[in-house]
Amino acid sequence: GDPIHYAALKEALAGSGIEVASGAAALVEAARRPADWVMAGIVGAAGLGPTLAAIRRGAIVALANKEVLVCAGALVMQEVSRYGATLLPVDSEHNAVWQCFDHAHSETIERIILTASGGPFRERTFEDMRDVTPQEAVAHPNWSMGAKISVDSATMMNKGLEVIEAHHLFRLPLERIDIVVHPQSIVHSAVVYRDGSVLAQLGSPDMRTPIAYALAWPDRIETPAKRLDLAAVGRLTFEPPDEQRFPALRVAREALIRGGGCPTVLNAANETAVHAFLEGRIGFLDIVETVERTLESMPGGKLESLDDVYNFDTTAREVAARLSGVHASRRVAASMGLQ
Repeated sequence: GDPIHYAALKEALAGSGIEVASGAAALVEAARRPADWVMAGIVGAAGLGPTLAAIRRGAIVALANKEVLVCAGALVMQEVSRYGATLLPVDSEHNAVWQCFDHAHSETIERIILTASGGPFRERTFEDMRDVTPQEAVAHPNWSMGAKISVDSATMMNKGLEVIEAHHLFRLPLERIDIVVHPQSIVHSAVVYRDGSVLAQLGSPDMRTPIAYALAWPDRIETPAKRLDLAAVGRLTFEPPDEQRFPALRVAREALIRGGGCPTVLNAANETAVHAFLEGRIGFLDIVETVERTLESMPGGKLESLDDVYNFDTTAREVAARLSGVHASRRVAASMGLQ
């Protein structure tokens, strides 16, 4: 938090009995406090410490931060088992899989299917995406989301991150996790069973539904979410993802295959590159290129502790920032006609 605002708020509430805290340590301390239910909604790797703190007291944790499992999936799931915590996914895709997944008989599951809207540039050519602006990238056709995740949707990096998240959350190998582009965002994901049955979760594209599911689990509560009218929708379409136009899918998959600290590097480099893009310093296509070059520049290495996670994260951000600076310099030179 901002130290100036922290000091002002602390002074204003002095004597009220209300405790004021700020900073990363305060977030971890808050997560350690007794609560029936914890929403882990801090964006990015910054959410890892507080989420682990809640898990380590055996809490029910509604996970709205996919980066926690991307950066430290094996460590996090190990702690979930060790402390008897419950991890409920809030991401619409993983929440959908969770609802269709027979947890008591997981051996009957053949694979899962994660759906993707395809983002705002689903029908654009690769070259057409070269001049995409931040304003265009954050305008998602179906969902109302923050700037960072909207850009991830536009590059389809979000789906790559979700594959890594699903790998850990549902303990499935990469080859049993499929991606299908579904522009209407009505089928949120599906589970395929060994007898050929496919169970899918459908609903209007409204985050209030998966949030309410996580809030009420194992029960259900009424929500104001718009009810799905299949007759009004009329048509549901599906298509395979195009990894030539959206290479983030390949880059994320390769990071998972390499293992170790590579998914952590992937996430850190992506956060850094997206930030640079939103500030107008690099181009849209530079985002995934920066991520891939960061991965190429760093050895994988083992990831055995939280310190390892933070070390990979810090180094990857430094490398990605340097690469983003190179892209930014080229853009300036090009705008001045020097290239």
